[in-house]
Amino acid sequence: MACAIALLLVGCASTGSQMSALERAQYNFSAAIRWGDFEGAWNLVDPAFRDANPMSALEFERYKQIQVSHYRDLASSPGETEALREIEIGVVNRHTMAERTMRYTEQWRYDAEKKAWWITGGLPDFWAGE
Repeated sequence: MACAIALLLVGCASTGSQMSALERAQYNFSAAIRWGDFEGAWNLVDPAFRDANPMSALEFERYKQIQVSHYRDLASSPGETEALREIEIGVVNRHTMAERTMRYTEQWRYDAEKKAWWITGGLPDFWAGE
């Protein structure tokens, strides 16, 4: 009996420690945004979107004006080939030290050929409406 319980616990731990490909991609994207690695986050954006909407060095420089204070998952709706995730982001303007909160919807698609999840809408627009 004790052996069965031990094996069950080991099985649960290994299963719990393995993230799905979507969860890994979402974690990597949110970590890049949280740590201000916008060029790294850009690499997780759908290549078709990147080709159609290239980012200039000046646009990347603009992201250096802000600091992300928090990045919270509010709601998720994962699917087999598409997923949505509603995010709340805290943004601090480095020049004024003013903080505000915004919402952002991540849209993800699975690329079966590359076996990768891509965010389809680009980086968050921290300046929308300003």
